[in-house]
Amino acid sequence: MRRRQLIGFASAAAMASGAPPAQALSPSVIGFLSLFTREAVRTPFEAFLSGLAAGGYDVGRNAEIDYGWADGVVEKLPLLAAQLVRRNPAVIVAAGGNFSAEAAKAATSTIPIVFTAVSDPVRAGLVASFNKPGGNVTGVSILSHELDAKRLDLLQEMIPAARVVGALLNPKNPTAAVQRANLESAGAALGGRTLVIEQAGTEIEISGAIARLVERGATALLVGADPFFTQQRLRIVDVARQHVLPGMYQWRQFVEAGGLASYGPDFSDAYRQSGMYVARILKGEKPADLPVLQPTRFQLVLNLKVGREFGIDFNSSSLARADEVID
Repeated sequence: MRRRQLIGFASAAAMASGAPPAQALSPSVIGFLSLFTREAVRTPFEAFLSGLAAGGYDVGRNAEIDYGWADGVVEKLPLLAAQLVRRNPAVIVAAGGNFSAEAAKAATSTIPIVFTAVSDPVRAGLVASFNKPGGNVTGVSILSHELDAKRLDLLQEMIPAARVVGALLNPKNPTAAVQRANLESAGAALGGRTLVIEQAGTEIEISGAIARLVERGATALLVGADPFFTQQRLRIVDVARQHVLPGMYQWRQFVEAGGLASYGPDFSDAYRQSGMYVARILKGEKPADLPVLQPTRFQLVLNLKVGREFGIDFNSSSLARADEVID
């Protein structure tokens, strides 16, 4: 008997018994709002997909993704978020730090939202608390600007001859004031060294800000934790190398791009955990009941080749601490 005939008989039997005919389940639609370009988060996004798959959802089988890429332009996020909300996905992923999460939250109070890497979500007003988020938002919080003082300590250890350290901050960052205060406090404890700060909030301002740090005597660079700087990492690293200014950064992607060193949470792991949370929500759990996750793994990454280029010989302590060494 042909398969089509079998299906017809089964449907007829179901109608005769009063039961509705079986229907194929529609894939769950996930909205993915990102401050970055698709290429900029290629590796973390793969980690997100692995987390989603671990929870039982595979794109192309029982899940679909509707994308909103802001290509590094913060101002695009509200419109992209609104467009995703109009398509009514089952859940929205807010990737790209506080900017994306805040845009998504402003766009909907009903569709579940999972952020991938937010700094202090309670202070930002995204959740009521870490343990009980409340509302429609949860996700993975990272320590970003909170680690700037630690990065400064590591930079001093690696380059003890640097008497002036320059810091680059983004004045448009929602936590800019806190970030600056933390760095100034850490700078006051440098002991015989000076911390100077310049700001850049647009691509065109980066070159000038780094040049001013050099004019002020900086011989080492600390780039503040910021999604915009992550998007602009190739430009920042290139300008710093032109000025022979070795730098400490937040993510390993900067080191891959030619930066000296980075220290921060495992970015891909945060995306993987977010994917697992999305799967749990698709299965019926509520964001309000899912505690905000925090990082447990931190990575110190060193680039030996760049160190040699700058005439830096990493001491044994720095090498022993390193989780990864690129040469």
